Amino acid sequence: MYRFLLTPRWWGINLFVVLAIPFCVFMGTWQLGRFEDRVHTHEAAEKQPAPGARAAKPLDELLPVDTETSGRPATATGRYADRFLVPGRELDDRKGFYVLDMLRTDSGKALPVVRGWLPGKPGQTRVPPAPSGRVTVTGDLQASENAGTAGIGATGGLPDGQVGMISAASLVNLVPYQVYDAWVTLPASGAGGSEKAAGASGDAGGAARSEAPALRPVPATAPEGGGLDLKAFQNLGYTGEWFVFAGFVVFMWFRLLRREAEAARDVRLGLIPDAEPASPSVPEAEVRSGT
Repeated sequence: MYRFLLTPRWWGINLFVVLAIPFCVFMGTWQLGRFEDRVHTHEAAEKQPAPGARAAKPLDELLPVDTETSGRPATATGRYADRFLVPGRELDDRKGFYVLDMLRTDSGKALPVVRGWLPGKPGQTRVPPAPSGRVTVTGDLQASENAGTAGIGATGGLPDGQVGMISAASLVNLVPYQVYDAWVTLPASGAGGSEKAAGASGDAGGAARSEAPALRPVPATAPEGGGLDLKAFQNLGYTGEWFVFAGFVVFMWFRLLRREAEAARDVRLGLIPDAEPASPSVPEAEVRSGT
């Protein structure tokens, strides 16, 4: 009754089932593991103090930026060099731009420092100058942005002195020195309190800054890829889909098997003829009709 299982057609079906079920189970288990990792990360993050409340550490000790170090206060010492404006950024539902200054550290590499946010468009709003001389900054560490980072308003076709993303990959093409693959944003006390003169030179631009609008601090963003965010529940949804696919493969295999077995039984009982009788050819039909 089940001799049809030895036919080439069923060999192909059985091979597909044998390969598809373990693959679906593996993918479902992998997605479930990703979800559990995010749950554990979320639980561990809740037990730790807020990143911004932890003690500041030197920049090099917190690199590379990950879910553990993102948002941690980092310190760096150097001199401000090039300045870029980052247009298309919103703060409190108002459009404006970031003021990004490159802090040239003692190692020769530059750290992008978002000193604050200003309303309006670049070129139409006066920007306070960066402190001159040698300074030490303390800001919340952030990972480099990419095309998928939320909040990016403009990415291309910008005039000189503007940049769409705060990323080492884009900044390194605009400056003649290396750039850290990270950036910091100065906290609420940032426009003054987190930029301290490290030598006797002080801040020669204080009077000029008093005539320009005050920079508003840019809050640090939560690290991506961890915690119970949308991606975590996507992993959980994919887990269910892969297990459903595995069950569907088994269901279809049993359905095909049952239909084939019933057809073989009907043929054996004579309910379905093995083959339809061939219709007579045209010449034979003409002979029988006497024409």
